[in-house]
Amino acid sequence: MAGHGTPTVVDGGTAELALLWGGFPVLGASAGWLLARSAGWIGELPWAPFQRLFELVAGLPEAQAGLGGAALGVLGGLVVAAIGTAERLTIAVDSERARLRRGSTTREVGRRQVHAVFPDGGHLVLLGRDGDELAREKSDLSAARLAAAFRAHGWPWTDADPHRDAYRRWVPDLPGLPPGADALLRARQRALDKDRTGEARELRAELARTGVVVRDDHTRQYWRLTRAAPGPVPPDTTSAERTGDGR
Repeated sequence: MAGHGTPTVVDGGTAELALLWGGFPVLGASAGWLLARSAGWIGELPWAPFQRLFELVAGLPEAQAGLGGAALGVLGGLVVAAIGTAERLTIAVDSERARLRRGSTTREVGRRQVHAVFPDGGHLVLLGRDGDELAREKSDLSAARLAAAFRAHGWPWTDADPHRDAYRRWVPDLPGLPPGADALLRARQRALDKDRTGEARELRAELARTGVVVRDDHTRQYWRLTRAAPGPVPPDTTSAERTGDGR
């Protein structure tokens, strides 16, 4: 077990880097070579895209076409590897703080702020003492390795969301939400339906500021309130307050 003063680092390790920078370029080269060798056949398919391009490739000498296709495939594989490397999540945790780094962005969360740490549907979540999400990071890291790292430094790791039973399925105009939250959930639902993940992430942050925590099941939204959430929207009493002459 790691000492409490020495950070424990959890990441994909050298095997992940070897797969990214070795596997993807090789896979790309193979795919590019195969496409180049099949260019004549693909160019004759009436439904195939880029037919003119495949016809041009088919007109090249076989060796030249194969080498060109493999080179383009390697380049594509290197681009995928660079993107994958930038998206890698690295976590360094000690008894005082956890640092979550993805690419050039590092997020730090202090131990005293945290009430629970747990995996949730391909994400790592750190909850605050009011039930608010201090961090939610997409992660394919081993839950067992993460649990061992956090527990080694005295963090409150749990195997599931302690507030899971508090979530309710969102439907428009559902009562109980703070002011403005329903409109944000409507906008976020549209973003989810159109697969606009960046916009959905921004709206999650806006909802957090209203005291609403959201979790997704595909495109379905579930929500709960934090302890610091303001009161819900009051019911519409307009009709009850009208005077006898309708004003």
